[in-house]
Amino acid sequence: MFNVGEYIVHGRNGVCQVKDITHIDISGADKDQLYYTLVPVHSENSKIFYPVDSDKVVMRSIISKEEAENLVDHLDNIEPMWIENEKLRENSYKEAISSADCQKLIGVIKALYERNRERMAQGKRITFVDDRYLKEAKKNLFDEFALALNIEQDEVENYIMAHK
Repeated sequence: MFNVGEYIVHGRNGVCQVKDITHIDISGADKDQLYYTLVPVHSENSKIFYPVDSDKVVMRSIISKEEAENLVDHLDNIEPMWIENEKLRENSYKEAISSADCQKLIGVIKALYERNRERMAQGKRITFVDDRYLKEAKKNLFDEFALALNIEQDEVENYIMAHK
């Protein structure tokens, strides 16, 4: 169980802070069930109510500073998530982001950077779907790295480039 005030990763919602653990009085909700009240770090006006004992969405503590530094040090060893089949690509990206696994997020980002580079060389733009998943993967990864490394979210990409 997570504690009030703790930062966690909640599936595709990314990094959230646990604001409360309580029973909620919302239509359709189990009145006896305990819920986390989660607030996404970059959407402080949003609230997510999620059952404490549910495992439908990946929830975990954010990585440590050492784990983040280790991932940055070993970026070259993480393979891009390259998927040729257009129909499978979007679902694979969605699953990788939902997994809240930093290595998978990096794999998605690397693949989409490469795909975008290839498309631009052909005079094409990045597709809407690719752009959406690239932004989502970067946001989730960079939010977590920012907290773990105690830097601002907009400094994460420069940190990575300076340390790889």
